[in-house]
Amino acid sequence: MFRRRTALSVSATAALLAAAPLLAACGGAAHPGAAAIVDGKRITVSQLQAKVKDVRAAQAESPQGSELVMNTGRLSLATLNGMIFDEVLARSAKNAGVTVSRADVQRWRSDAERQAGGAERLQAMWLQQGIAPDEIDTMVRNQLLLDGVAKHLGADRGKPQGQQKLARALAKTSRSMGIDVNPRFGKWDDQQVILGETKEPWITPASAKEQV
Repeated sequence: MFRRRTALSVSATAALLAAAPLLAACGGAAHPGAAAIVDGKRITVSQLQAKVKDVRAAQAESPQGSELVMNTGRLSLATLNGMIFDEVLARSAKNAGVTVSRADVQRWRSDAERQAGGAERLQAMWLQQGIAPDEIDTMVRNQLLLDGVAKHLGADRGKPQGQQKLARALAKTSRSMGIDVNPRFGKWDDQQVILGETKEPWITPASAKEQV
């Protein structure tokens, strides 16, 4: 139900075409350098690029590096998607009074490492999905926050009805946050709680040439 760098499954940097207007902000020049604005908070292009570079650096050290890069060719789009979703989930959790402690994260991660056959195996599994080793704790925290929000709603994540109920709650939160994405990276879909590709023909999608 939770994808990365994803949104809910019930749900990166290229130049613009030479003839296109310079769009370094979300929908205009009000927020220079922003990849997205979420509830008035800027997610900058430099922040996005830093995360993408971390993943690429980790993938380059893997024996399957070339394959990993090939399978995550649209990494910037997926990474920005995840960065926005993180904010929506955090707000939903706050509204529901859900908190996750570091001990909770470490306990969940230890269990996951044991099931995966060790810490390195778990890191390799996440890296296949475009998650750098230093982002794993964030992913674990998100899983726990999703569980907590679902419990608060009385939604069983293991059943379609529960997934739909959780999705509706996240969509409601998303709509309240005024999410505005730079057209270079696509358009945010509040209903799906996910970032879609831009449709404007005069804009080169940010994932098209991204090979950080």
